[in-house]
This record gives sequence, structure tokens and C-alpha cells, in this order.
Amino acid sequence: MASFGVDTRPAAAASGGGGGGAGTGTGEGALSFLSRSLREDLRLIRARPGELETFLNAPVAEPELFARLRRAYSSSASSARTRLDLSAIGKAFEAESWRGARGQARWRWEEEAEEWEPVRMVKARLRELERRQGQSASDMLHKVKLSLKSMSFAPEASESTSEPSSLRNDNVGDELDLRIASVLQSTGHRYEGGFWRDGQNSDISDKRHVAIVTTASLPWMTGTAVNPLFRAAYLAKSSKQNVTSVVPWLCKSDQELVYPNSMTFNSPEEQENYMRNWLEERVGFKTDFKISFYPGKFQKERRSIIPAGDTSQFIPSKEANIAILEEPEHLNWYHHGKRWTDKFNHVIGVVHTNYLEYIKREKNGAIQAFFVKHINNLVARAYSHKILRLSGATQDLPKSMICNVHGVNPKFLEVGERIAAERESGQQSFSKGAYFLGKMVWAKGYRELIDLFAKHKSDLEGFKLDIYGNGEDSHEVQSTARKLNLNLNFHKGRDHADDSLHGYKVFINPSISDVLCTATAEALAMGKFVVCADHPSNDFFGSFPNCLIYKTSEDFVARVKEAMTRDPQPLTPEQRYDLSWEAATQRFMEHSGARQGPERQ
Repeated sequence: MASFGVDTRPAAAASGGGGGGAGTGTGEGALSFLSRSLREDLRLIRARPGELETFLNAPVAEPELFARLRRAYSSSASSARTRLDLSAIGKAFEAESWRGARGQARWRWEEEAEEWEPVRMVKARLRELERRQGQSASDMLHKVKLSLKSMSFAPEASESTSEPSSLRNDNVGDELDLRIASVLQSTGHRYEGGFWRDGQNSDISDKRHVAIVTTASLPWMTGTAVNPLFRAAYLAKSSKQNVTSVVPWLCKSDQELVYPNSMTFNSPEEQENYMRNWLEERVGFKTDFKISFYPGKFQKERRSIIPAGDTSQFIPSKEANIAILEEPEHLNWYHHGKRWTDKFNHVIGVVHTNYLEYIKREKNGAIQAFFVKHINNLVARAYSHKILRLSGATQDLPKSMICNVHGVNPKFLEVGERIAAERESGQQSFSKGAYFLGKMVWAKGYRELIDLFAKHKSDLEGFKLDIYGNGEDSHEVQSTARKLNLNLNFHKGRDHADDSLHGYKVFINPSISDVLCTATAEALAMGKFVVCADHPSNDFFGSFPNCLIYKTSEDFVARVKEAMTRDPQPLTPEQRYDLSWEAATQRFMEHSGARQGPERQ
């Protein structure tokens, strides 16, 4: 047992009593000691709250220095001659508190001759910390300035940039990093790093931002290049939204493969000028929308342009309001960036092409079409809020409906009005017979055309058809027609608005792979007859009296002869409006949900 310096034995035991009584006395003494200790502890515990209250309520003695100062300055004589300059003190505190970067207080220490060593170490450490904080604040301010500069998308800044010198070397034109650098520099795009993230919308403009992303660009005269450009012009014309057209930029070697007559551009600015001039010449007004480029690669096997990288990053987050994906399945086959529906409030897909029909014509087409069909369903469901199909000839994708949201070039409507006026005055409007115009690949109706003319060669004796087009299958198509000795005259491709085509009376289009043939709409707008197949792609045109639809090959011959023996009817004002881009834009706004797109969740 531990000894506490006290003899706790009973008196008898302490005096030397022994035997069994000694053991009993020792046990009783230990219990008595523990009992007294416990009572003492309880007494101290009860007393502590009272001691704490007494300590807190006890008056604090005034220091002698404060008492002397109070007595000195409270006297009337002292107050008369003593004045405290409080404004000077306030200025001193203000100067000290705002010294340093971004309002962080600095502590200035008065150097003394003799200081305790720990105090000197603390002061030195504080000075070092102050220096580092000042430097960090300066770096942060510099980064903020750079971020603010990166958010500027002024057109004049874009125009003042020039192509990197390395891009002038054709030997490195195929390098993806150089193409991306050229796109970034020429379009004024800057990476939105720093404090602004994709999840934030910092735009305070009342106008909506609409980004139209497509898979082709002029001078490739294809529907996915032409129609999105018109859509951008007419959406921007309404002045209710700011519009950006996002198109692919190709390297020199791909440009030579895709663009007619081996046309090439040295920079995106050069191609943008070509696109604007082409468009404004046809719409008749100054276009007010931005054109941005993303790097693309022409895939020969699919005869399509595939985005190289994350296309969504070329639309700033502050402008990520409404996205229109022209060919949403095509754009997202290889998309590995941020989900469109995560970045944009509302995403609308416009289906242009019946890819399943093209794929079925290839080797093992049925198997390929099966997989592509399910891939299209997957990407459409994942990347779009609403999908508009131009006709029933397209794949029935999730969240989709059928609506023709395309119009025709106003120039074609002007040609139709002029021809109608000439006919009213008794002039001969149509001096030529029939023609066909389209990209010269088998899937664009050339297979059906060759088969029809070969089967009814005798029935169509004396009837000649002029064909205008360029394409990968040009040599094979022409050689097949020559072998079969068909009355088909082949010409190089040209713009459908070319003056040399105005004199034709009949446009023949046997294609069943189109979704909504732009050339058919243009021919109707010019007041011509159109002979086309009974197919979902032609349902929109069936209500026009000049559209002659055939169901069989024999019916095709009858429709051709009918068109060649009489004149087409002039279009009514309502029919002209239905073909216009004004009507197409109105249909788009009504059915796409663009007027009241869902807010980001």
C-alpha cells in the first residue's frame, strides 16, 4: 500500500499490539481513510462552482499607469491643453491595414537593439510569410487578367490574327495538333480555365445563344453544309438570339478530296469569307452570326467528315444555351467529350441522312445496319432533348418527330416568280427538256436511274436526260451508261441556281435514299415539274401540283411523258411561302422546343 506520510493504524496497533487484532485494525483504518478522502473530494467538487463565480465577479484592480493617466487627463487644466489627433490615428490604422496585396494587413515591426531570440525568429517568419503572400496575390491577379482576356471573342481580334508560320508548310498540313492550333488562333477561341467552369453560365445577355453544329461546310455542296448555313442566317435575322455556326476545318489533303475542283483554303478566315460571300449573295441581306471551326478528318470509307476531338469545347460555356446538332448520330459516333445535354440547356437534333439505307448497300450491309441502328438510338437518347426528322425516310430515333424544317434558297423562289411573269406575258419560259442533278455516287439515285432507263429503253426512245454531278463513282456510273447505250448526257456538277439550268422544264429524281431532297424543293420553287418516287422522303412535296409521283417503273414512263407534253402550274403565294426559309424557321421554332428550352437541372 502506498504511504501518504500518515500512520493510519489504530492506537492499539501503533503501540505494539499484535496477534489477530492487528490485522483487523489495519483493515478498519484503511476503510476509514478512503471514506474521509471521498468526503473531502465531494466537498471540493461542490465548492468549485462557487469559487469560479467569485473569481468572475471579483473587481479587477486598475493598473497604476492607467490610474495616473486617467487622473491627469480628467483634470480641467489638462483637458484644456491636451488635444488628441484622432484623424491622424485613423489614417495611420488605415494605412497599416491596407498595406499589401488585396487588402491583407501587413505587420510592421520596430527594430530594437536587443530582442529575445524567439521573438526575432517569429518576426522573421512573419516577414517571410508576408512576402510569399504578396507574391501569391500578384500571381493570382495576373491569372485573373489572363482569364478575362481569354473570355473576349471580339470579331476584330479574330480578324487580326494570322495563320501560324508552321502551317504554311504543306508538308506538315496533316498534323492534327497544327490544325487545332490554326483553328484556335483563327477563330479567337481560348481555353476557359481558371475560375470559370462549364457548369456555370455567366452570360447576362437577354438574347439566347444558339450553336449550330454540322458535319460539312462549303464549298462542299451537300445538304449538311448548305442547309445549316441558311438556318443560321434566318435564326440570327430574327434578332432574338445570338447564333454561332460551328463547321469542320480540314487539312489541305482532305480539302482536295472533298471540295470541288480541288479548291483549298490556307486558313479558316479565308474559308469563312468564302462562306459568307456565298450565303449573302443568295439571301440578299447581311448575315449577323459567328462562324467557328472545329478540326475534322475526311473518312474515305464512309465518305463523311468525322470530328477530331471534343467538338463541344469550341462553344464557350457562357454561350452554352441551345445547341442544334445537324446529324446528331453522325456527330456523336466518335464523341468522347462532355455530354451535350450536360453542357447545354436544350439540345436539338436534326436528322438529315438515312445512314441505314446507305450501309445496307455495302458488303455485309445487313449486319452493319443492325449495329449502327442501335448505336444511333443510344447516342440520340444520350445527347439530345428533342430530335426532328425531316421525313419518314429516316430512322425512328428516341425523342423524335417528323417535321420538315428546311427551306429553299430565296434565289430559286425569285426564278420561279420571274418564269411565272414571263409565262403570263406569253413568253416561252422553258427551252430545254429534263435533267438530273446530284452528287455522283450510286446511292444518290444513280442506280435507280440506270435501271429505269435500261428497263424502258424502247419506251423512252428519243428522250434524252442531262445529268450534272461530281463524285467518287463518276467513272463507274458513266461507263455503265455507255455500255448500256443509254440516252444520258453527263456534265460536270454545278450550282442548281446556275443560269444554264433555268431553262429546263422537268427535274427527274428517282432516289429512294434521300431524306428530303434539297434539289427537289429547289426545282419546285423554280416552277418546274418534278418526277419522283413514291417514298416517305417525298411526302412533303406530294401536295404540290407540279410534283408527279410514280409507284412503278411503268408509272415512271407515264409521268415523264406527261411532264414533257404540258406546262407546269405557277406556284401560289401560299405554296411559295411553304417552301421558304421563313416558313421553315417558323416550323423549327414551333416544334423544336427552342422557344422555351428546359432549364439546366
